[in-house]
Amino acid sequence: MARRLRPVELDFAESAPVRLVFTAEATAPPEAVYAALADDVAGWSRWFTGVARSAATRGGAGREVRLTGGTHFTETVMAAEPVAHYAYRVDTTNAPGLRALLEDWRLTPAGGGTRLRWTFAADGPAPFRLLLTPARPGLDRAFRQSVRALDRRLTRP
Repeated sequence: MARRLRPVELDFAESAPVRLVFTAEATAPPEAVYAALADDVAGWSRWFTGVARSAATRGGAGREVRLTGGTHFTETVMAAEPVAHYAYRVDTTNAPGLRALLEDWRLTPAGGGTRLRWTFAADGPAPFRLLLTPARPGLDRAFRQSVRALDRRLTRP
């Protein structure tokens, strides 16, 4: 059953009790990376590890995401600044332990490609927060694999 999470604003990316920040570089230009993040939400399942299905809702102001294990999220897009910034917060989920979640993507040009910074900002009870620490390497690996898959998708002939 889906539960409503605490609504948070963009500043939660800097103030959350748990902040996991990951960076990677892609050879694709920022315009193409941003379009894949913000404009082709349905395409996330073809490159982001663990995403089984995703769809834009409310004319692009929201998203629905289902992970391969059955976890699902309804989200509100909080920032959509072309070529630079894309962020969304989770409004409802069936994931246990979460109280608030915001994911913040920052794009910067880097040597003809794009540097991506993904901030996973979350809150939950102490046991949930403690579990995220050992989960960091797995999230980092998934992020890096996903950026590589996205880059291949965007740069293949």
